[in-house]
Formats: sequence, structure tokens, C-alpha cells
Amino acid sequence: MENRTLPRRVRTMAKLLPAGAILVLLAPAVAAADIVIGVAAPMSGQFAPFGEQLAAGAAQAVADINASGGLRGETLVLEIADDGCSESRAVAVANQLVGKGAVLVVGHVCSGPSHAASAVYAANGIVQVSPAATAPKFTDERAGPGVFRLARREDAQPATIARLLAEEFGGKGIAILDDRTAYGKGLADDVKDRLRATGVREALSLSYDGGQKEFGGLVSTLRSERIDAVFIGGYAPEVGALRSQMAEAGLDIPLLAGDAVLTEDYGAFAGAAAAGTLVAAAPDPRQAPEAQVTVAALEETGKSADGYVLPAYAAVQVYAEAVRTAESIDLAAVAGILQQGRFDTVLGPVGFDAKGDSTLPGFVWWVWADNRFVQR
Repeated sequence: MENRTLPRRVRTMAKLLPAGAILVLLAPAVAAADIVIGVAAPMSGQFAPFGEQLAAGAAQAVADINASGGLRGETLVLEIADDGCSESRAVAVANQLVGKGAVLVVGHVCSGPSHAASAVYAANGIVQVSPAATAPKFTDERAGPGVFRLARREDAQPATIARLLAEEFGGKGIAILDDRTAYGKGLADDVKDRLRATGVREALSLSYDGGQKEFGGLVSTLRSERIDAVFIGGYAPEVGALRSQMAEAGLDIPLLAGDAVLTEDYGAFAGAAAAGTLVAAAPDPRQAPEAQVTVAALEETGKSADGYVLPAYAAVQVYAEAVRTAESIDLAAVAGILQQGRFDTVLGPVGFDAKGDSTLPGFVWWVWADNRFVQR
């Protein structure tokens, strides 16, 4: 489908990204009539794969809308900013996007940066739709009426995890680990609370440092405490390394994790030990009937629809539909339509509650099998 080919400046963006820089990819010149869509996400560092997913999804949505005549007869222009998953850089990036005239920002990925930047967007009349931020604070302490998310709240995730732990490992030795990050520790603490509410108490609760590579001491502790199952609040690199080192030590017990581990790179970190790892995450959006045309278009350009690609596409979709309905790009008008409406997207029908959280269904279990995660 020729009219779905991505613009050259978008297709080549990965080649233009210097590591570690705060960067905004711009069109050579933005005409006065252009509508600027920003993507704010980590495009460098360990979380870059997630940023690349947001960029790919938003780029495809922009290309599709432009191919069908644009939005209100105007061309969408995509600008991509690298926040490095840092709160301070996210604020700097947000101010850069304000200066470039963005009316919508798709992002950020990490919850802390998403919330930190939201105040900038709210103060400058910009709609923000995050496909990835899961922390309750993002919408519980909503910066303004234009802040929305398509990601599932992480406080819905621990109920799913605690239920499985209680049903399958109640009465056995359960270890709950976390990486001391806002995401990892918050999720692990919530799982503990939910688990205890069922009458089951963990046998062991420990933390490790994000970025840690050696887990010999932790593996020895799991063995000596006769742990039967492990839940980890953390990210794929460390969870994979721990899983691999558990296998090397002959410790073959179930390992469960949160949605941050649902990445195709997990196998590279865990090796053969990845098999059987369970992850609680949202259902696969690629299976939705509404997604099939977009999935095919992405594949034509050599991109997959994994992870946050389709949620990022949907973020642009809901904004575009709200603008058409409001016949305006004014924040109050567009935010009002977003708050009250229901939109047909690649994820299926989407609406938002009073806080700005999406009405999409909750969490399911994924398992690593045949070198990939599949829904259980």
C-alpha cells in the first residue's frame, strides 16, 4: 500500500539519534498550517526499545492521516524527543516541544517523566496521551484536563499477580523482589498488600539495584530459604539476568514479573532460562480485528506492532477524532471531547473515565515459549 509508506525523515530517525542526547527530530521546516504532533520517550539508553515503539506507532498514524487528507485539511508533522527516561530531561523536552508548537504529545514511557512533564503540557494548552505510563499518580494527581493515558494503571496489575500467587502457591514459599525503582518497588509493595489481603504472606521480601548484573548472593538466599516461586517488580535486563543465574545454579522455580518485562529482548537477557517466565500485562493489541490493516502496513515498512506501537497509534487516532468532532485544536474543546467520547481505534473502542484513565480491559498472563512471549 504505497500511500502508507512512512516519510523518509521518520523512516531514517533511528540512524540520526546520538546516544545520551536530548534530541528533537524536526522536519526541515514547519509550515504555519502544519499540526505538530510530539513523541516524548527514551530514544537512548536501556529503555530505548520502548521509545522506538512509540515513535513507530505515532509515525504510522501520522502517515495514514496525512495520506487520507490530513487533519482539518492540514498536514501532521511528527517531532520526536528523547527524554532518556529522566524526569529532568522530560521537563526540558516538554519545554522544547512547547517551543515547537506541539498540540499533542504522545508519551512519555516512564511514569515519573510522564507526570513531571504533564505540568508543562497542561500549562501550555497541549494534550498529552501516554500509551505507557502506569503509575496511579499520573492521573490521580492529574496536571490538567488534557492529560490522558491508554496504558493500564499499575494498581490494577497487582490484583492479577496476587490472585495467581495465592491460587497456585498459597502455603508455599513465595519471594517478592524489587529493583528499588518507583515502578518496581511500587508494584512489588502492591502485590504484597494484595497477597496478604488473601491471607497469604510472602516468605521473603528483598530489593536489588536497578542495573545490577550479578545476583549470586540473591540466588543463594532464594535457595537457602527454600523459595518455591518468585515475583519480581523490575525491568527485563535485570529480571533476565537473575533468571539466567538461577538456572545456572540449578534453581528451577517459577518466576513471575510485571509488564515492564514484556519485551522481545527478554530472551537475550535470560537465554534458554527465559522459558516459562510469566508476565502480567495487557492483552495483545495485535489480535484486535481493528488492528489488522495497521499491523500489515507496519510490516510493509519493516516494523513490528509489538509493545507500545499500537497504543501510540491509538493515541494519535483518539486525538485526531476529537479534533474533528470539536472542529478545533483548542485544549478545552479537544479535552472535553476526549473526556466524554468513545473512539474507534486499533485497540478497539476506547473511552476515558473522569481521571483520564482509559476504559480498556485489564491484565492477562503471558508466558515465554518458543523464543517469544505468548498469551497464556
